[in-house]
Amino acid sequence: MTPGRPESGAGRFARLRVLGGALLVGLLALDFLPDVPGLGNLRFAWFDVCQWLAPRSRLSGQVVIVEIDDRSLARHGQWPWPRTDLADVVERIAGAGPAAIGLGFVMSERDRLSLQRLPELLPTIDAELAARLRAVPSNEAHLAAALRDRPVVLGVAGVAGGTSVGSSALQRTAPARFVGSDPMPFLPRFEATLRSVDEIDQAAEGHGLLNVGVDGGAVRRVPLVGRVGDLITPAFGIEMLRVGRGQLGFSVAAGPEGIASVQVGDLVVPTGPDGSVWVRYARPTREWFVSAVDVIDGAVGRGALEGKLVLIGVTALAVGDRRAIAGVGSRSGVEIHAELIDSILTGALLVRPGWAWGVERLFLLVGGIVVVLTVPVWRARATLVVFLPLLALAAGGGLALFAWRFLLFDAATPSVRLTLLFTAMLSTTLAEAERQRRALRRQVEQQREAAARLEGELSAARRIQMGILPRPADVLAGETRLDLEAVLEPAREVGGDLYDFFRLGGDRLFFLLGDVSGKGVPGSLFMAVSKALYKSTALRRGDSVATMMREANGEISRDNSESLFVTMFAAVLDLGAGTLEYCNAGHDPPYVIPGDGGPASRLTEGGGPPLCVIDGFEYEAARLVLRAGDTLCLVTDGVTEAANAAGERYGRARLEALLAATPARPGVKALAAAIRSDVERFVGAAEPADDLAIMVLRWDGERPLSGRTVIPAARPLY
Repeated sequence: MTPGRPESGAGRFARLRVLGGALLVGLLALDFLPDVPGLGNLRFAWFDVCQWLAPRSRLSGQVVIVEIDDRSLARHGQWPWPRTDLADVVERIAGAGPAAIGLGFVMSERDRLSLQRLPELLPTIDAELAARLRAVPSNEAHLAAALRDRPVVLGVAGVAGGTSVGSSALQRTAPARFVGSDPMPFLPRFEATLRSVDEIDQAAEGHGLLNVGVDGGAVRRVPLVGRVGDLITPAFGIEMLRVGRGQLGFSVAAGPEGIASVQVGDLVVPTGPDGSVWVRYARPTREWFVSAVDVIDGAVGRGALEGKLVLIGVTALAVGDRRAIAGVGSRSGVEIHAELIDSILTGALLVRPGWAWGVERLFLLVGGIVVVLTVPVWRARATLVVFLPLLALAAGGGLALFAWRFLLFDAATPSVRLTLLFTAMLSTTLAEAERQRRALRRQVEQQREAAARLEGELSAARRIQMGILPRPADVLAGETRLDLEAVLEPAREVGGDLYDFFRLGGDRLFFLLGDVSGKGVPGSLFMAVSKALYKSTALRRGDSVATMMREANGEISRDNSESLFVTMFAAVLDLGAGTLEYCNAGHDPPYVIPGDGGPASRLTEGGGPPLCVIDGFEYEAARLVLRAGDTLCLVTDGVTEAANAAGERYGRARLEALLAATPARPGVKALAAAIRSDVERFVGAAEPADDLAIMVLRWDGERPLSGRTVIPAARPLY
């Protein structure tokens, strides 16, 4: 690229797209780097949003939680209760005929309140009483008797290291059958377990792991099976289902990639490769809670527990085991296991399929390509029309898959990366566009300065130049639908501003206003050539203003050895219908003054760069339907850039203030004279800095005042 000159659009776009492509590749490569901070939490945050917006709505009605709540502690004392009280709760529940009873806690220590332990606590008791107390059955014996021969599942806690606590090294577990590959290498491993004391442990029919997974600080997944030493142990929920359905064991299906499913009877539960499942939580509800106080008091009817999977757990605030869950809030440990069992029964477990990762990367790739291709070319607001729907598609699709298909699709990670790419591309493109505008302004200024040094214009040249300009009285003789006034004041004897208007046939009037980059003799010569070539083109190709502009650009550029350029506004007005088709080649957009006295507006659509700046540029036209009395005001920069002795410019604000004060349906001669006079007053005695040209047209056709219609063309980039 030549220093000081604007870079071509194709080269600039290609360079920006290469930079965007490199950034997109880097964002895609993040997934292949180990342990990138924040990526997992971002994914979990999106899953939390889905859980919060679309919680599980249907309950199976097969799960009941008998909670040891604050009311129970207030009645029966602090936790842990004597094992005899627990035995009473179990016996009352068992009397209602539940499918299974689960104790969601571990009793690894002996009950200090057993009568046989009183001699240890009170050494002063006489020997005879101590002997009699030691002969009393322990509280553990009472609870074991309540558990024995009943469908009871005890909770077991897997621990990462050490030895088993609570019942020697014996690991009681239901038999497991393997289907396919050996599942052991894929299971979460525990070196030991924390179990209830042996007397209680061996009385229960089932034993299940209470361990849950914590991802991103919340319980999202629960393993359905675990490995304790060389044995597979089912999760607490799976064991409840096994005992409740009267099954002797369970099956684990595995393949080369990991665990595929866990089966209890005819109930098959698909799992992840590690044997875990994603839990979709229900809305907070009291529907499945029963207070232990009400069970003890006999206030719970048989129908509430009969045939149900009954879980006993501690929910009191002071002693309850509460965990943060996906979404918002927290749940007690027993409630999390109840959610797992109920999700299995209702078929509402969440699944993150193996293809989800690939779909997420594909979305990022396709969306990134769209961003890289469009942002360097389109305007900032237009790119949002593409970018925002991409984000909406990811968020809406991910939420829909979660709510209706129970699939976990991570919309957050690719969306955040796509946003980073879009922001980087947009910032770079805007910075590059600003640099290009500065380069174009510098080029324009340099050309004007070079043209300004050319002196020696002759008065004859001025007369010739002014003589080739048309006069409204000649072109519009007898025309009552249009009033037109044109003013041209060269800064010197001759200048580079130009205007023209002529009929194309029928009711079509062509007019243009332009500004050659040079002044003086070179500018006037180029002005004359440009006017002649453009008129020739317009008369030959009067079907389309855009076609005229493209061909005139080629014709005027062909023999432009001095590298001059022309800003040009050209239009064709249908005098009967008031339809205006126009194209702007780098000129100041004209003003439209409504005939009803409304505020003036500018014609900013349609066109491209000045003529002779970009060869072969595909100019586009725009259309405007005028209303009767509407006035068009066209000026060159000799008006807005006119400077006074202090170096201040007249500026667009002063011109717009003058137009705002113009009455509705202004006289074209009066308005042109007012602009010219106002500029002269502002400039004062200072030498004119540039040529000045003004054209004012008022269409007085009979079209009803039903509103103005603007039909814009695509805005070209240059």
